[in-house]
Amino acid sequence: MTSDQIDLVQSSFAKVVPIADAAAELFYGRLFEIAPEVKPLFRNDMREQGRKLMTTLGVVVGSLKNLDAVLPAAKALAVKHVGYGVTAAHYEPVGAALIWTLEKGLGEDFTLEARSAWISTYGALSGVMIAEAYGKEAAA
Repeated sequence: MTSDQIDLVQSSFAKVVPIADAAAELFYGRLFEIAPEVKPLFRNDMREQGRKLMTTLGVVVGSLKNLDAVLPAAKALAVKHVGYGVTAAHYEPVGAALIWTLEKGLGEDFTLEARSAWISTYGALSGVMIAEAYGKEAAA
């Protein structure tokens, strides 16, 4: 991730914050549409789950300029998700649902450059998380 990509991710996420509840609803709706096999993994209140998602995204996005500060928590979260039944293959539809949500939620503000920055950022972070939870071979 470049400094410019981090700036794009952070500035675009700032526009998501005011629509966080709607964005979370869009995200999970899309995730369950493209990966229905993950729906049974979510047993709790989806509104609360959406708030947790947006809070976690906010912390990660806010820490991108000091990624070393957030990586231990991201790695721990990845390992915790294994216990919920999450597999390495689930990271792909999560990323796709995230990008789709940003496109829908931000409209014209989600430029090609912002899209590319988010894809790069998600790829880097999910790669670290997959490697931590499932081994480096799974992240390749």
